[in-house]
Amino acid sequence: DDAGLRPASLPDPADPDAASNALPGTDDLLRAAAPAIIAPPTVIDKVVTAGRGDTMMGMLTKAGVSREEAHAALAALSKAFNPRRFRAGQDLTVTFRIDGGPANPEAAAAADSEADSEAGAEGRFTGLSLEKTYAERVVVDRDEDDRFRVRTEARTLSETPARAAGTINSSLYVAATKQGLPVPVLTRLIRAYSWDVDFQREIRTGDTFEVMYTEVRDESGAVVHYGDVAYAALRLSGELYPLYRYTTRDGETSYFDQKGRGAQKALMRTPIDGARLSSGFGRRRHPILGYSKMHRGTDFAAPKGTPIYAAGDGVVDYRGRKGGYGNYIRIRHNDSFSTAYAHMSRYAKKATKGARVKQGQVIGYVGTTGRSTGPHLHYEILKNGQQVNPMKVRMPSGRKLKGQELDRFQAHRAEVDRQYAAIAPNTKVATSD
Repeated sequence: DDAGLRPASLPDPADPDAASNALPGTDDLLRAAAPAIIAPPTVIDKVVTAGRGDTMMGMLTKAGVSREEAHAALAALSKAFNPRRFRAGQDLTVTFRIDGGPANPEAAAAADSEADSEAGAEGRFTGLSLEKTYAERVVVDRDEDDRFRVRTEARTLSETPARAAGTINSSLYVAATKQGLPVPVLTRLIRAYSWDVDFQREIRTGDTFEVMYTEVRDESGAVVHYGDVAYAALRLSGELYPLYRYTTRDGETSYFDQKGRGAQKALMRTPIDGARLSSGFGRRRHPILGYSKMHRGTDFAAPKGTPIYAAGDGVVDYRGRKGGYGNYIRIRHNDSFSTAYAHMSRYAKKATKGARVKQGQVIGYVGTTGRSTGPHLHYEILKNGQQVNPMKVRMPSGRKLKGQELDRFQAHRAEVDRQYAAIAPNTKVATSD
């Protein structure tokens, strides 16, 4: 029997309880000798929202990125997106990675200590991402050489048709928003009718509206964009005025009535969005001069800075100060018609004297320069050099579809009517892209 030769401190191999008799600290020694088990890396996305005056560099450093790496990442980003165009309210996703370390606590603590010396508290900065448009996302990450690169990803989107309709009791805006019509869609609706409808004077209690448009949704089903108005109709004083969005064979997209007559005229009656008609054309008591005087234009009250559009294609033949008009622009459209815009706070950069402008192009911004009691646009239409009432002048007609183009439009119109009838009011039905 060799039991007496074995040190009392070593376990007996024949003893089934040998493990429980092991020397104190043996488990620790075995654990330390075993190969380390590496945990998978952890990716951390930190979403930060830009505030007023924030820069992307400041946002990155505040999120824990070194200035050197932030500069390198923004240099890569600038190839696809100008960091100066990043605006207050936009989200920036900053990505960090914590590489996996040994699973046992002692080794993990040592690895964490070493990693902290090479990375921020969130881990190692690996890139950033942001939404460039509702349809695209810009991503900056590291390549195989550990340098920053940029790529643009198309988002997976789907289109959903939507319909809204209602009766107007006070204003189109109140009625439409009450029925859930988004403001951007309402703005497009008003612009489609802006050549023919005076929304201040022609809307009556009991008039109705209906509209079909698209909602663009992301992978989660959230609405990220409101698309075009495919169809709209206003019933004013009992008469229906429908409009259909249609693209001709030659690529022109515009709105046409049920007979194929273009809604777009040579000149817009209201070259501004969301404004209130504050003074019409005709004799009135002047608010500053204090006596009756002919008002040879139309005034639209709007907040300072509201964009003003060119009423039609043409050439800027005057830009500058002009007496009581203040900051003033005049556009010559053809041999007969010109339009004028007064009291601007400032001009658009491209609306210089002699510049060609397109209908709907921003030429300036609402202000209160010159003889003015508050911010508004004074708008004039001049025919053969004489101011005429913008709300009553007969506008040059738009395009009229004929022949095979008209037949093609009528088939499109019938399909749009079918689609509209298939959607329950104020509900959305998913369709393929």
